[in-house]
Amino acid sequence: MGMREKYALTAEGAKNIRLGAFWTVVVNLVAMFGVGFFFYLMEQLIASLTEGVPLPDMVPYAVGLVVFAVVLWVAHWFQYDYTYGKTYRESGKQRISLGERMRELPLSFFGKRDLADLTETIMTDATTMEHVYSHVLPYLYGTYISTAIIAVCLLVFNWQLAIAALWSVPVAFAILFWSRRFSAPLMRKTRACALAMTENTQEMLECVREIRATNQVASYLKQADGYIDRLEKTMFKSEVGAGIPVQSTQAIMRFGIATTILAGSLMLADGSIGFMVMFGFLLVVSRIYAPFDQSMLMLAELFMATEVAAPRMKALYDEVAATGSEDFSPQGHDVTFEDVTFSYGEGDEPVVSNVSFVAKEGDVTALVGPSGSGKSTLTKLAARFWDADGGRVLVGGVDASTIDPEALLKDYSVVFQDVLLFDDTVMGNIRLGRRDATDEEVLAAAKAAMCDDFVRKLPQGYDTMIGENGSKLSGGERQRISIARALLKNSPIVLLDEATASLDVENESQVQEALSNLLAGKTVIVIAHRMRTVMNADKIVVLDEGRVVEQGSPAELLEQNGLFSRMVKLQSESSGWSLVGTKASGED
Repeated sequence: MGMREKYALTAEGAKNIRLGAFWTVVVNLVAMFGVGFFFYLMEQLIASLTEGVPLPDMVPYAVGLVVFAVVLWVAHWFQYDYTYGKTYRESGKQRISLGERMRELPLSFFGKRDLADLTETIMTDATTMEHVYSHVLPYLYGTYISTAIIAVCLLVFNWQLAIAALWSVPVAFAILFWSRRFSAPLMRKTRACALAMTENTQEMLECVREIRATNQVASYLKQADGYIDRLEKTMFKSEVGAGIPVQSTQAIMRFGIATTILAGSLMLADGSIGFMVMFGFLLVVSRIYAPFDQSMLMLAELFMATEVAAPRMKALYDEVAATGSEDFSPQGHDVTFEDVTFSYGEGDEPVVSNVSFVAKEGDVTALVGPSGSGKSTLTKLAARFWDADGGRVLVGGVDASTIDPEALLKDYSVVFQDVLLFDDTVMGNIRLGRRDATDEEVLAAAKAAMCDDFVRKLPQGYDTMIGENGSKLSGGERQRISIARALLKNSPIVLLDEATASLDVENESQVQEALSNLLAGKTVIVIAHRMRTVMNADKIVVLDEGRVVEQGSPAELLEQNGLFSRMVKLQSESSGWSLVGTKASGED
């Protein structure tokens, strides 16, 4: 496995890691050159003291020292730039790349993955890899290479002392990598506990009103304590499992100093080497282990990255994106379902089965049926939020599954039942429908969607920040902004999924009138549970348990006395329903 695949790097990121490792090698070798320079100076000094040899001119030594300091500074500067500066820029690009990748994925992917899980990948996993890129990989690879070079030099100089000094390095790393088989499962368990805690926290924040309303605060806090305790215990075990081998190998590595002293003393005693040779080896040994200290302390993080973080990030890139042709030239904008079957997961029961109908351009096609009959699913299939398992969805005679989703959605305006707004101004949220729209066009869309009255009452009007997902607005106000956004986009195909569900009767009739005027000539697919809402539709498709059971005009379906007719009668009867007080009408 190459570096890019192993550590989820881009081509530029892998290049910068290699350059960072190169400059780490340069720094280590220059530092070792300084040790040699000091050794040579000591040799001259001892010769002068013991043999009366006159000291050489110190000016060249001073110049050499200055040159050494300058070269070391330059090498450190390049090492810092490649291991930190360029690495952090790479991390920023990586986060953007992850976001872009998720933008390309089909919505079926998000149905299989938890939101907290994806958030952890972008935030926690990316941060873990960022630290590995900057603090671990360049130093580790650079230390491997520089130590190998120094080891060859030492073996050439005196192989016996070289073995005595270096034997502990491969032994220490062998023990460390052998311990990985025990620490890796603990790391994965820690990651799973962290994800569980994040999911629990997110659930508590999203459902805080329901939790308080049902008096479950104490229960949820107790549950949160349990998740935190489990994470703390697994983190402790993971840290101990990784820390003990690291500390042990650092101690083992230092045995090299002891064996160097022992072997050097024996060789010095029998005259095999001189004092200066042993002194030189001790200088080298005192320096050669230093680069490993930081690397070995970070190896636990490297193991976590390669076992957990990098594979999770790579898994996102390995997901099959929703791709297709960017050239979308339909012949009209009829939306045709041809024997469409779809299920949300492999092996699940189909949500819709063998559905066939045509939503013609210029007509309003209404989808009705009991809850869970597949109405919303069909609108999502029409917009290629998912691809059908069987059959085809055609837009103007073009198979939607062959078109790039972004190119396809340029011809769609969508208002779903679950409104999504951004923490932006009212004007900014409506302008999402068409980025280049003028203020006048945005205001016109807002007025058509009956937004103007309530927006004018906000503190800053159209420049008011509405909070996360429009938290400062009511449900009906949020839905009207969503309708204004769709009206501003003015696309030839409009999907309305319960678009007026949160409006009161007065506003609903006004918005319906605005929609009728502004959607003329477009292909409109509307979902509504209120039968009176769809009585003016050109065509009604009745669904039951994922299948089309009736289709035709409202008058035709009423005459058939089928499911649609029964639904109309039931809603007509329920319209007279009213609350009855606990006291009988004649009681005080």
